Amino acid sequence: MADFDRFDRCEVTCIHEEAVSAVRQVMISDDVAQSLADIFKTLADSTRVKMLFALMHRELCVCDLAAVIRASESSVSHQLRILRTNKLVKFRRDGKILYYSLADDHVKTLFKQGLEHASHDEAWAAQFLDFIK
Repeated sequence: MADFDRFDRCEVTCIHEEAVSAVRQVMISDDVAQSLADIFKTLADSTRVKMLFALMHRELCVCDLAAVIRASESSVSHQLRILRTNKLVKFRRDGKILYYSLADDHVKTLFKQGLEHASHDEAWAAQFLDFIK
């Protein structure tokens, strides 16, 4: 048995019925689990993460967002469609311009907590966490 396997599994099979029963009573449904997984899948792309970070600062049109992250307007538009489908961003129209912003404060909170978790005691994180407050 590989050394790392020892830490991934119990050495014996022993089901703790009370614990299993208690957790099963409050377990999320398959639909809720899938919805949450879809959000995390959407966030699992560094381009979309950069876009969300930019939108935490202010609303931006597609052209400005493309310039900020140094990507084509076409690719930014495609990524915004994915973010919008998953209810992470919203838009408003001003004439021929579409301005995008975060869908709500939950997105900012989720992003901030993710950044805090990813950084723990990393020095680079302080500047970003201060920015998000």
